[in-house]
Amino acid sequence: MSESIDAYYWINSDWAYFGGPRLKAMGKRYGLTINHRPIDLTTVYARTGGIKLPYRSAERKNYRLIEMRRFSEILGMPINLEPKYFCVTGHLPSFFVIAAEQSGHEVADLTQAIMTAIWVEDRNAEDDDTLIDVGNSLGLDGPAILAKAKDPRTELIYMKYTNEAIARGVWGAPFYFFRGEPFWGQDRLEMLDRTIAKALGQ
Repeated sequence: MSESIDAYYWINSDWAYFGGPRLKAMGKRYGLTINHRPIDLTTVYARTGGIKLPYRSAERKNYRLIEMRRFSEILGMPINLEPKYFCVTGHLPSFFVIAAEQSGHEVADLTQAIMTAIWVEDRNAEDDDTLIDVGNSLGLDGPAILAKAKDPRTELIYMKYTNEAIARGVWGAPFYFFRGEPFWGQDRLEMLDRTIAKALGQ
């Protein structure tokens, strides 16, 4: 069985959106499984002292936009700084990703497509039709996955991931773990890469 990276992220996260392609490439480069773990960031913040974006100071909000512009340029990834459907709960699209993974699908591309719908295409990821369309566009059975996403058992998995993340010391998103070592934020992916390369002797 291959080694893995545990990736805990909020499906609405701009930073998870920026990190997605590099995380996927890292998994392929080192032959690692990426364990996708969508979490409820509101619960994480409530239990770890985080402040949701609408309640942060203007200074923090403004600097966030500066960083978003920088990473968009550095990574060559487009982003809408003020997406129309940002700050919805993220529950249903998270359930959709979990349902797809539980159905045996690899979900890196699905997760990235949902985040792209939010951050680039101004689409509502909480909308049934949007999720079905995104799933179908990747060759998945969108309606079947949506039905499984709405099964109460899927929400239990979502909360399991959220509680598990907090127990492991997660207080923001995205958070990555390799051999138990935590890395917070997509701007730490280079540190994660170096750690993996050293651990694997590459």
